Amino acid sequence: MTVRPDGVPKPDEIERLFGRRGALIGMLHLRPLPGAPRYVPAEGMAAVLEQALSEARLLEECGFDGVIIENGWDIPFVKPDDVGPETAAAMAVVADRIRQAIDLPIGVNCLANAVHASIAVAAAAGASFVRANQWANAYVANEGFVEGRAGLVTRYRHAVGADQVTVWADVQVKLGSHALTADRSLSEQARDAAWFDADALIVTGSRLADPAAPDDLRAVREATALSVVAGSGVRSDNLAAILEYADAVIVGSSLKEGDVWYGPMSKEAVADVARARDQFLRGRAR
Repeated sequence: MTVRPDGVPKPDEIERLFGRRGALIGMLHLRPLPGAPRYVPAEGMAAVLEQALSEARLLEECGFDGVIIENGWDIPFVKPDDVGPETAAAMAVVADRIRQAIDLPIGVNCLANAVHASIAVAAAAGASFVRANQWANAYVANEGFVEGRAGLVTRYRHAVGADQVTVWADVQVKLGSHALTADRSLSEQARDAAWFDADALIVTGSRLADPAAPDDLRAVREATALSVVAGSGVRSDNLAAILEYADAVIVGSSLKEGDVWYGPMSKEAVADVARARDQFLRGRAR
């Protein structure tokens, strides 16, 4: 049990959502959505839904505990204020269809750091949590200067009646420069996110498919009482080492053919990760 900044107790996020430590959350990199440069109008949302539903069902079949949808193909990404309503609308449709197709908690990450939009999607579609790539402080992303908007987002969440949607906040998210906060340790930044009422903390490597450093995972775990989630670079061969420090993992690239985020999802790779997790849990139970 951890507490909110005002001292009110809050439940352990991973235990609450998944009922166990070592939860596997599969990343669904959605095909280009309406408004994105690579969107194909002739294929429409049908193609987006077909892939998302197929991958979501595969993850559930192989024993994953949750999924998170991300508009990963909407590259190049824009800043939060420039994310159009068409993106949130499309993601809400996908999230709702996935909710009807599988019986797993669903997360939403509308890039880049469009947490307002993610909250709107989750509220409309019944998703359980959102990911905030920058919740407190600020950094320089590929999209430019990106600020944390915890104060605004929590007020918006309350205004739309979505207080049940929790926030998983990255601490020094990948693909960016953190020189602005270089005088603040990772532990201090983790405490900042917790102070601004995040519900879980995500730790990543520096780029796509890079695993989080064990020292970083350990530092974030020791800094707060919040659940710690490894958010990149998780593979079947390093899963056990990561779960020594993380309560859950978000798995993306290693589930794909060729270990690249843009590849098709591989049933064999998904099953390998699930087996590695189950083996880890059996070992801990002895």
